[in-house]
Amino acid sequence: MRSFRKILSTSVSAALLLLCVNMQVHAADGPNLIRDAEIEGLMRLYSRPIFKAAGINPDAVKVYLIADPRINAFVAGGQRIFINTGLITRSDTPNQVIGVLAHESGHIAGGHLAKMNSAMAQASTEQLVGMLVGVAAMVGGVAAGNGDAAKAGQGVIMGAQGLGQRSFLSYQRGMESTADESALKYLAASGQSAKGMLTLFNILANESLASTSRADPYLFSHPMPLDRIRTLEAKVKASPFVDKLDDPALVLRHKLAQAKLSGFMDSAQTVFQRYPTSDKSLPARYARGIAMFRRGDIKNAIPVIDTLTAELPQDPYFWELKAQAYLENSRAEQGLPSIRKARALLPNNALLMVLEAQILLGTENSSHADEALNVLRLAKKTERDMPSIYKYQGQAYALKKDLPRAELSTAKFAWLTGDKKLAIEKATAVQNYFKHGTPEWLEANDILTFTSKK
Repeated sequence: MRSFRKILSTSVSAALLLLCVNMQVHAADGPNLIRDAEIEGLMRLYSRPIFKAAGINPDAVKVYLIADPRINAFVAGGQRIFINTGLITRSDTPNQVIGVLAHESGHIAGGHLAKMNSAMAQASTEQLVGMLVGVAAMVGGVAAGNGDAAKAGQGVIMGAQGLGQRSFLSYQRGMESTADESALKYLAASGQSAKGMLTLFNILANESLASTSRADPYLFSHPMPLDRIRTLEAKVKASPFVDKLDDPALVLRHKLAQAKLSGFMDSAQTVFQRYPTSDKSLPARYARGIAMFRRGDIKNAIPVIDTLTAELPQDPYFWELKAQAYLENSRAEQGLPSIRKARALLPNNALLMVLEAQILLGTENSSHADEALNVLRLAKKTERDMPSIYKYQGQAYALKKDLPRAELSTAKFAWLTGDKKLAIEKATAVQNYFKHGTPEWLEANDILTFTSKK
């Protein structure tokens, strides 16, 4: 009886799992999120006119970057848009990314996540349990190398779900079509072309042609690619903004973001093949400078980065890069002037604040500990849940020989990163340092309370 109750309680999670069966999702590892001040700033620049047209408060939506070379974007957890790095690196123009952000904004403005949860809740218990049994059979068959068992599991799912599954997927396809229509409205209202969105859908259609040519269209959560394009094509061409081009300054920022992602994510060999030394453009020098310092060639990296700061001295991200290059090559002290220059140009950015604190602590000079703590307190105003803030806070307190507060910061870091054992260990130690009822004791108690509930 206990195990049956557990099955019923996890039925909604199973329904979500079913929608991901044919996707290469590595849920055990989790998505590799990237935090970068420059690219996040660019996404805000792209999305702000769209959010305004959609009636969405720009400050209420966060755009997150996932390290994944595939073209993809999705909305999850309320007003949060997740985009793959592949969407940026493989898009030719800013307009293509803006088109995808417009589509995802359609999901947010339409409240589609809440509506989808409601639709899932209407499925019968028998259907959901049947899905669970089928998914379990498929996973077990795959793990054992038994193709027949995996197919049998698929049959169980289809048998249990029948019209229920098709009805739900039909509902989801309807939401995707609605988001497409909304995107067209937002792009027109903000005076932008929808051609980029159509171009990107064409790329995806060509890539999925083999896998969808004989597929049952009723078993897909999105409209069939070619049908989707045919539906949108005439409307896109009818827009008065269809041939409007992106602002050249925005195109440059897009190319710089692509170069940055290549410099940090690709091998040095790939970077130099893509951006040879004969290419003297800003993006090419940006990518090469990153690749150089990442492989420890700080001697040649700094002169390249200096050409960037000389050409665009008001760009905070070039100064940020120089500071990071020094830090990651054990020369933190030399990076201080550069990060302070970056912060002067972009004073309210929490990610730059965290980097400054990291550099201050990287000097291993105890006189910098209080300054690092002050910077981290500022960063917490907008990034309270960023684990690295508490990591560096712990290091700063350790540098000041303040062990109790170092332990408390480590407990917060462990809790935010999912290390339940360490969080409990450190929070328990903190309660031994501070009197019952003090702010520090209460913070530790909150950590113990929340970790015990997970």
